This record gives sequence, structure tokens and C-alpha cells, in this order.
Amino acid sequence: MKFIKNTAGNNQKEDAELIAEFKNTGDLDALGTLYNKYMHLVFGVCLNYFKDEELSKDAVMQIFEELVTKLRVHEVQNFKSWLHVLTRNHCLMALRKSAKQNNVSIDDTFVENSEFVHLDIDNTKETQLTIMEKCMETLPEEQRKSVDLFYLQEKCYKEVADITGYDMLKVKSYIQNGKRNLKICIEKNSSE
Repeated sequence: MKFIKNTAGNNQKEDAELIAEFKNTGDLDALGTLYNKYMHLVFGVCLNYFKDEELSKDAVMQIFEELVTKLRVHEVQNFKSWLHVLTRNHCLMALRKSAKQNNVSIDDTFVENSEFVHLDIDNTKETQLTIMEKCMETLPEEQRKSVDLFYLQEKCYKEVADITGYDMLKVKSYIQNGKRNLKICIEKNSSE
């Protein structure tokens, strides 16, 4: 495939050096060199989610654009793992966005349409995400903010404390209690 070249075997600078170079100088060549090392993995993850080569290629480019801004604000210890999480989240958000845009008119033939007779795994996941979103809204504000920053935005305890202004011990408590309350709410709503 000409689109992606696997150059991981080349003698390239270490990931941390390339990240530091990009952060210090804003040099997109450094970021491009770093990204090129893992582009084949990003494409593979995207292809796994989208099941479409062209959509996956577009996503690879969009993720690179995200890197330009996100890498400046995040402290990344293991770039490969961090990039995998970023890629997965990008794909999930894109799938959720496209699912919301698919509006279906309900008419007399709705039940007769075989496409909608059988639920598939994607519908189950979407239902679970909807339940989780509703349950997040029921949490007290401190718990909701802390859980959102820690789990969904992948911030560490210190970053959550800095962003929210809450004490570190309070942040840990809010996350623990929020996670427990979220689990209870999700289990209650999933069984209905």
C-alpha cells in the first residue's frame, strides 16, 4: 500500500526527543517523523473501526492535525500508547457523530423494514453510551467534572485538581464515588 510506509526500522530519533523538539520549536517535520513511525498502526486501528479504507485514510490525516494541538498541552510518557488511545477516541467520536446524523423517519413500513428488525452489536454499544451519558448527568457536579476529566479526557489526579480547583484528596474521593454512582446508575438503567 503506497499510502503508508512502515519506517519503524529506520534509525530515527527517540520518540521523546522528537516530542521535545516539536514542543520547543513547533517543527512539523519532527512531528511528521514521529507520526510516520506509527502511521501504519493508526491506519490499522481506524480500519478496524470504520471498515472503510478511504474513511480510515481521512482519519489518519485528521489525527495528525489533532496531534499538532494536543501534543503541545499533554505530557506524553509513552507516545505509542497515547497515540493508540487518541486514535481509538477519534474513531469512536466519529462513529457516534455519524450515528446521530442518520435520522430515520418513522412511518407505517418501519416495522416491515428488515434492516431494523434485528439489533446488532453497534446498537447495543450506542444504547450503553446513551445510558452512560444520562447517568453522567445525574452525578453531582464535582463527581461529574472529576470523572469526565479523569476517565474521558484522560487527565491525571493532579491535572483534574488543577483544572477544577478541588483539593487532591477531594478529587480522588469524587472520582471514586462518581465511578461507583455511575456504575449503579448504569446497571439500574441497563436492566430496565
